[in-house]
Amino acid sequence: MATPVVSIPYANTVRVTTVKAKARVPKARQSAQNDGAAMRNVDTKEPMSAPGMSENRAAKNAAAKAMTAANSSGRGADANKRTNKVKPLALTLSSRMLARLVHISRPVLWINTVGTGVIGMWLAGSLWSASALPLLLWLTLPFNLLIYGINDLFDRDTDDANPRKGSIEGARITAADVPLIVRGVIVTNLPFLAYFFVVLPASASVWIVLYTVVFIGYSVPPLRFKARPVLDSFSNAAYAFPLVIVPLAMGRPVLWWAAFGLMTWSAAKHTFDAVQDIDEDARAGLKTTAVMLRERGVVWWCGVLWAIATFAFAQVNTPVALVNAVLAGMLVAALALRPTTATGQRLYRYSIAFPYVAGTAAGIQLVAALVHGSYP
Repeated sequence: MATPVVSIPYANTVRVTTVKAKARVPKARQSAQNDGAAMRNVDTKEPMSAPGMSENRAAKNAAAKAMTAANSSGRGADANKRTNKVKPLALTLSSRMLARLVHISRPVLWINTVGTGVIGMWLAGSLWSASALPLLLWLTLPFNLLIYGINDLFDRDTDDANPRKGSIEGARITAADVPLIVRGVIVTNLPFLAYFFVVLPASASVWIVLYTVVFIGYSVPPLRFKARPVLDSFSNAAYAFPLVIVPLAMGRPVLWWAAFGLMTWSAAKHTFDAVQDIDEDARAGLKTTAVMLRERGVVWWCGVLWAIATFAFAQVNTPVALVNAVLAGMLVAALALRPTTATGQRLYRYSIAFPYVAGTAAGIQLVAALVHGSYP
């Protein structure tokens, strides 16, 4: 009986000691394999647990699992926080880029494109037409970004010295804006142009191509109409093209007197607005009609063109012709009295208002006539 009593504690002691040695020093297993057969027999037996050891081990395992779960949930929460931070940042950047593109497109001048398109729809005999909607949308941000975004890309040198840049009259372009403008012009215009070529009549598509090419050629070499006297003025006649495009897209006849009148009006207005830039353009070596004629010459140039426009408008609507004659006469007279670039800069705000006033005079009459059935 004495032998079993002695061997059991001895075996338990050896097993516990051996396990502890394994846990503390990994090399103990190699030394244990070099021991005698008795020790190897002891190591190969199933370890016996001391009282309470199973409960402690189970508790440790449960605690480890709980800690792992807590860490996982913590990492998930951190990931969610990072995701929530990234999404608003992306939205903010997108909204900032869109706001920047809108500023570059000069919203105060959208009246010259989309306003002309609306007048074209009314002249075609419709107060509203779904077939004109894609064109009117294109004539807002997309096409104005094409006009002024491309213009600003190729005028960065002269615009840096222009005090009007950075205001509602135009953005001051930086190197970071270049890829943004290029992408913006492509993304906003190509889908519309593809749609027009597929859906609209060929006659409308031809005028759309001409409309687009003229404004690209206005700024981009080798054409660069804006640096060619006379051509810089007459290329701006393209602002009247929506009076041709919209009726053709709707399958209606074009009111050519109105279109011709607005073409000559736009040519005159471009040269008049360029008076304020005569000194900056001359220093930059940019030859324009205004630089060539100087202030007094611009008075005669714009006076003649606006007189022709008034005559053309009178063939369509006498009140509009009278409004045009009064406003144009006031601008020309003011510049004639003080023919300086400072006068041109002071009058520019009234020149911007010119199409709003004349367009309102035409629009009110057209809408009233369409509602009462007296037009067309």
